[in-house]
Amino acid sequence: MTELKNVKNKNNFLTKLNNQKYLLMLMIPAVLITLIFKYFPMYGILLAFKDYNPMLGITGSQWVGLEHFRDFLTSPNFSRLLENTLKLAIYGLLWGFFPPIIIALMLNQIMSQKIKSTLQTILYMPNFISTVIIVGIIFLLFSSSGPIISILDSMGIQAPNFLTNPDSFRPLYIFSGIWQGMGWASLLYTAVLSGVPPELYEAAEIDGATILQKIMHIELPTMKPLIIINLILSVGGIMNIGYEKAFLMQTSLNLPKSEIIDTYVYKVGLQSGDYSYSTAVGLFNTVINLILLLTTTLIVNRINNREGSAK
Repeated sequence: MTELKNVKNKNNFLTKLNNQKYLLMLMIPAVLITLIFKYFPMYGILLAFKDYNPMLGITGSQWVGLEHFRDFLTSPNFSRLLENTLKLAIYGLLWGFFPPIIIALMLNQIMSQKIKSTLQTILYMPNFISTVIIVGIIFLLFSSSGPIISILDSMGIQAPNFLTNPDSFRPLYIFSGIWQGMGWASLLYTAVLSGVPPELYEAAEIDGATILQKIMHIELPTMKPLIIINLILSVGGIMNIGYEKAFLMQTSLNLPKSEIIDTYVYKVGLQSGDYSYSTAVGLFNTVINLILLLTTTLIVNRINNREGSAK
């Protein structure tokens, strides 16, 4: 009887596979890309625990355990790198998380589809500008001979040199990033709001609800699941700022604030050739991200469970 049941289950499984074979074939490129670029390179994590010698290879190099991690944690650069990375990431999250939500809510109030589409296109365009061009625009606008300094001088305001002043690095980095990405980030929120049944708005208008009440009781609850997912993903990747923009914006004078873990890994690993040490620093960064991701997920799940039990 058990054998017949196992054979039947196996046949059902094969039948399902056969019925979905074309869908599974479409998945093959995505699976291959994920394996090749995400999982196979994880073999290189071993570099963090070895004194890598290119002549000996990864497996033949000497095992040093946690030595590189200890060197990084006790180095004079550690506290400065961690502080700069966390401040840049946290300030970016606090200032950049809510503008896409606000933009989506504002666009949802526009009744003219033509005006709405035009505004969406204008807001999405900066996302397609490369990081190199964005940094070039920043240098052009905020250089000592740029228009921003000239305008401030004409108003009698003595402005600092924004590009060399360490205190100017974070605002320039964060707000240029918000300008570039907030329109594109609002796309998902706008799509979610487009799925709200018109009957809800009609019922709210009959009850005399104001625009603010509609936002609070219809639109924000609809967006809540997506907001939570984006929050979890944002916190989980909070340390992955990316070295490109920070590296391009660096000058010799703003290094005290602009040197972050990612730029440090790039310089130590690719410019200095210390692959083992840079891999250990990068792995430390990844572990911190993983801890933050799990912690945020746990907190959100507990809040949702409490709300569910309260209902």
